[in-house]
Amino acid sequence: MSFSAIKGQDRAIGSLKAYIENSSLEGGYLFTGPAGVGKKMAALALAKSLNCADAQADSCGHCASCLKINNNQHPDVHIVSNEEPQIKIDVIRQLQKDINLKAYEGVFKVFIIDNAHTLTAEASNSLLKILEEPPKKSLIILISDKPGLLFKTVISRCKILKFLPFKRDLLEDTLRKDYKLDKSLAHFLAYFSDGSLGRALKLMDEDIMAKRNNIIDKFVLAARPGADSLALSSRIETRAALNLLVAWFRDIYLLKIGTPEREVINSDRSLELAQGAKSLSFSDLDMIFAKMSSAISYLEKNVNTRLLMYNLGIELWKV
Repeated sequence: MSFSAIKGQDRAIGSLKAYIENSSLEGGYLFTGPAGVGKKMAALALAKSLNCADAQADSCGHCASCLKINNNQHPDVHIVSNEEPQIKIDVIRQLQKDINLKAYEGVFKVFIIDNAHTLTAEASNSLLKILEEPPKKSLIILISDKPGLLFKTVISRCKILKFLPFKRDLLEDTLRKDYKLDKSLAHFLAYFSDGSLGRALKLMDEDIMAKRNNIIDKFVLAARPGADSLALSSRIETRAALNLLVAWFRDIYLLKIGTPEREVINSDRSLELAQGAKSLSFSDLDMIFAKMSSAISYLEKNVNTRLLMYNLGIELWKV
């Protein structure tokens, strides 16, 4: 992965290239922005550029150093990505030992801390000491989509680069050209994923369109909502179903206020949406949104998911 392969982040990538060209990289950096917009990819691309045998503003992608980083085998590039809920102090103590060693092969030692907002208080304080006096030719990159959970003292020791959500038309175009998706699927994913390429690809793998069609056909457009036919066996599946319902009725609301069809999420089912816009009043939609909001709230309180969807179906059927 090189800088040139990261799309939709021209400002952040431009800043990184300027740092490289001016030889002004040092200490700590914080990459913030929504999940799935290229923060970790940019961190790895930076590590490759700094250690590439053909060092320019971007990496070559085929030298021994680049290939080792691609395969997570480079001795001077470390990724802290804990599968546990928190990154504990032992991990940062090991980082402190590693960062003070001489580079084995590369020019820069690079430490990438993914989901840095999961650092414990003890780990954060330990990291702060490293950030205050980082060794030369070393770089610590914190990655977080929840920077508000980081210690302010840690943030104050880092240069901040903000990564933005994809613009929907750019994301749709990327999905069509780079991932060969058809127009309907690319449009739905681009508009439903909140500008996150990572989330769009995850939803694609989950066959989100089939799930969407199932809940709309059996729960919204059926003569009577059929909660039993949805086969939602977990809270995760129920939350996903509720998110799809919210998106559907949001589209209906947008069409009622005159939003162009192109701007709705479920544009491939525009006929059903148009019918909904005709048959439902604004007060109906307000009631539906209130009921779905309550359902989402109850989902967090460990209620029976089957009963929750059954009761929601009864309320929707009243409209």
